[in-house]
Amino acid sequence: MDEYESDPMEAASLSARAMASRPAPYLDGLNAAQMQAVQRLDGPVLMLAGAGTGKTRALTARIAHLMAQGKARPNEILAVTFTNKAAREMRHRVGAMMGEVAEGMPWLGTFHSICVKLLRRHAELIGRTVPDPLLETGTRDLHLKSNFTILDTDDQNRLLRQLIQAAGMDEKRWPPRMLAGIIDHWKNRAWTPDKVPAHEAEAFDGRGVRLYREYQDRLLTLNAVDFGDLLLHVIQIFQTHDDVLAQYRRWFRYILVDEYQDTNVAQYLWLRLLAGGHRNICCVGDDDQSIYGWRGAEVGNILRFEKDFEGAEIIRLEQNYRSTPHILGAASGVIAGNKGRLGKTLWTVAEEGEKVRLIGHWDGDEEARWIGEEAEAMQSGTRGMKPFALDQMAILVRAAHQMRAFEDRFLTIGLPYRVIGGPRFYERLEIRDAMAYFRVTISPDDDLAFERIVNTPKRGLGEKAQQTIQRMARSNGVSLLEGAKLCVRTKTIGGKGGAALKELCDGFDRWRAELLDGRDHIRLAEEILDESGYTTFWQNEKTPEAPGRLENLKELIKALEGFENLQGFLEHVSLIMDNEQSEGEPQITLMTLHAAKGLEFPVVFLPGWEDGLFPSQRSMDGSGMKGLEEERRLAYVGITRAEEVCTISFAANRRVYGQWQSAMPSRFIDELPEEHVEVLTPPGLYGGGFGASGMAAAQQAAMGGGVESHLQEQAASADVYNSPGWRRLQSRGSRPMRQPAEAKNLVIDASAVSAFVEGDRVFHQKFGYGEVMGVEGDKLEVEFDKSGTKKIVGRFLLPEDQADVPF
Repeated sequence: MDEYESDPMEAASLSARAMASRPAPYLDGLNAAQMQAVQRLDGPVLMLAGAGTGKTRALTARIAHLMAQGKARPNEILAVTFTNKAAREMRHRVGAMMGEVAEGMPWLGTFHSICVKLLRRHAELIGRTVPDPLLETGTRDLHLKSNFTILDTDDQNRLLRQLIQAAGMDEKRWPPRMLAGIIDHWKNRAWTPDKVPAHEAEAFDGRGVRLYREYQDRLLTLNAVDFGDLLLHVIQIFQTHDDVLAQYRRWFRYILVDEYQDTNVAQYLWLRLLAGGHRNICCVGDDDQSIYGWRGAEVGNILRFEKDFEGAEIIRLEQNYRSTPHILGAASGVIAGNKGRLGKTLWTVAEEGEKVRLIGHWDGDEEARWIGEEAEAMQSGTRGMKPFALDQMAILVRAAHQMRAFEDRFLTIGLPYRVIGGPRFYERLEIRDAMAYFRVTISPDDDLAFERIVNTPKRGLGEKAQQTIQRMARSNGVSLLEGAKLCVRTKTIGGKGGAALKELCDGFDRWRAELLDGRDHIRLAEEILDESGYTTFWQNEKTPEAPGRLENLKELIKALEGFENLQGFLEHVSLIMDNEQSEGEPQITLMTLHAAKGLEFPVVFLPGWEDGLFPSQRSMDGSGMKGLEEERRLAYVGITRAEEVCTISFAANRRVYGQWQSAMPSRFIDELPEEHVEVLTPPGLYGGGFGASGMAAAQQAAMGGGVESHLQEQAASADVYNSPGWRRLQSRGSRPMRQPAEAKNLVIDASAVSAFVEGDRVFHQKFGYGEVMGVEGDKLEVEFDKSGTKKIVGRFLLPEDQADVPF
C-alpha cells in the first residue's frame, strides 16, 4: 500500500508537541505584513502580494508554521501551485525550514498532479450509460478504471478527427484543433455536455455539444481522460458524492493556493468545494498580475474572495524588495487606471535610482538599433550608471512577432541573445514552413524544403504517398518536385491526394514563372502563402497559438520589405543564423511579457508601446474594457520586472505590407506619472523635415486635433539624451536621419566587390580585431583574435588602423 492509499490520520509524522517545541527561525526577517500572513492560521485569508513583495517566502513560512504549531500534520496540508517548478521550489523551501518533514507532504503539487491522485482513487465513480444496439438492453454502462490513460494533444486531436469525419463534416473548415479548443474552454468552465449553456451551443456549426458528448463517451470506452477531465471529473465526484467530499474536507485541514489570480472557473469550484467545511483556506495572489484571461483565468475569482468567504481577512504585502521607488511609482501610476482591482500601494526602502526612461523612435527597426546600441553601451557604463552585463538585461515584447527586428539586428552586429519561452524567430515552425515554400520556388531542386511542405498543410499525402514520390524521383534521377510531377502525370498517385499534389506542383511552376518575370517579391511571397493554403491553414486553427503564428507570418512578409528579392532575403537568414553563439557567454534575454511573469532583471527594455500593439487591438476588440484592463495589468507586470533600470519605447511608424502606418503612443504612456519619468528622445530623431515637432503634430492630427499629453509631447521632442549609442549614431554624419527603407542595405550581394581582401586586418565593434580569411561578395569570413571565426557583412568592419573611428 503506497503513501496515498493509507489513511492520512495514520501517516507517520512528528508529534505536535515535538514540532511545537522547535525554535522558529523561519520567522526571522519577516516584515510585519508577512508575519501577520504567516500567523493568521485559521479561517479564510487572502494574501494580496504585490510584485516583488516576498510572497513565496511568506507562503512557505506559513506552511512551516502550521506544522510547527501542531495545527496540521504534513499530510493534512493541501498546497496547490500552477507549475511543477513552483511546487519544487515550495517543497525545497519548506524542507530547508523543517528538514525531512517536508518529504511527508504528499498533497503539495499542481492542480493536475493532485487531481490525478484523487481521480485514480475514485475513478469508478465516473461513468455513463451509453447506447449499444448490439446488446439486448440497447445500452451499456461505461465506467472509468483506476489505470486510465491521460491523452496527449496528438492523441486528443486524432480522436476528435475521427468523430468529425464520422459526422460528415469538412475537416478543413472544421479542424480538430478548433474543436479541442472549444471543449477545453468548456471544461475550464466546469461544463459537462449536459451543462453547456444555450448561448454556447451553436459552437462548431451547431454540433459542438453533440461531438463533445461523443468524445466523452469515446474516452470512457478507451479508459482515458484528457487534462481538462482531471479537474472536471473530480468536481463531478465531489458534487455527486457527499461522503467522498466530506472525507477530503476532514483530511485536508488546511488549504493553501499560490497564484490565485490565475485560477479558472473549474479550479475555483474545486477549491470552494474542498474549503466549504472548515474554511481554512489561504489564497496568495495579486489581482494586478492577472494576465492569463486568454487561457481561461478569471480575475473575478480573487476580486470576490471576501464575498465567497465571509469574514475573510485580506493581508496586503506591499513592501517591495525588487525595484527602485521610481520604477514602483511608474508601475503604480499605470495600474491605478484599472477600476476592477482590490488596490494596494507598493513601497520600498531602496534608494531612488534611475527614473523610468521613455524614448520615441522613427520606426521599429530604429527602435531595435537603438536598444542594441544601448545594451552594448551599458556593458561599460553609460550616463553615469554602473556597468551591466548582458545577462542582466531583458527585452520584453507584447507580441512574439516583435522579436524579429531585434533578432535580425543582434545577429547582424554579433550581440549574443537568447529567446525564452520559444524558439528564435527564424526557427519557429511557421517561419521555417514559409521559407521552405520560398526555397522551392527559387530552387526547385531543394528536396529538403519540398519534403518539409509537401503535406503541410495536410493534402492527403501520407507517408506511403511521400515514399512513392521519393522512389519516382530516385528512379528517374530527378528532384522530388519533378518526381511529384511524374507521379501526377502517370497517375501513380490518384484520388484527392493526387489532385492536391497536382495543384501544388502547378503552383510552384506558376510562382517560379512569376519570380523569373520579376514579379514584386513581397506580393509573390504573399501569393505563395495564400495559394498554397498555408495562411488559410493557420486561420482555421482555432488554438491560442494560431493568432500569434499568423502575426509571425505577417512579420516575415514585413522582413522581406528590406530586401531586393527573395533570394537575397534567404541568403541573409542563412548568414545570420550561421553565426553560432558561444555557450556560456553572457546573453541579453528576449521574451514576451507573458513569459516574463515571475522573473526579474536589473535592466528591462519595454519596446512597442503603441496603441494597437500594446494595448493590443485584438484584446480590446474581443473583450472591450475587460481586455483593456488585462493589457494594463500586463504593462504593470512588465515595469515591475525591472530592478534598477526600465526603458519604455515606442515608434512613430510601422510598416505593414509595404505601407507606412502612423502609430500612436500607447495610452499607457499617458498614465506614467511625470515625476518618475525621464524622456530620452534625441533631437531630429524623426529625420528630415518631419522632426520631433512634426511627429507631435501628426499625432495630434491623428487624434482628431485633440490636445496631446504633455508626456507624449516631451517624448516626441525632448533634447536631453547623450548616450554613447546616440553619439555614435550622430557621428556617422550630419546627414538627416535616413528613411527606414535603408534596411535594404542588409541584402547580401554576391556580386559586390568588398573593400577588404584576404589577409587584411580588421576591427569589429563586438568581436574586436581579426584577419580576413575569405571573401564572398560583401560577406567576409573573419578569424577574430579572441572570438574565433565569424561570418560578417563587410560594412560592419573597419580597417585595423581606423578602429578608433566611431561606427
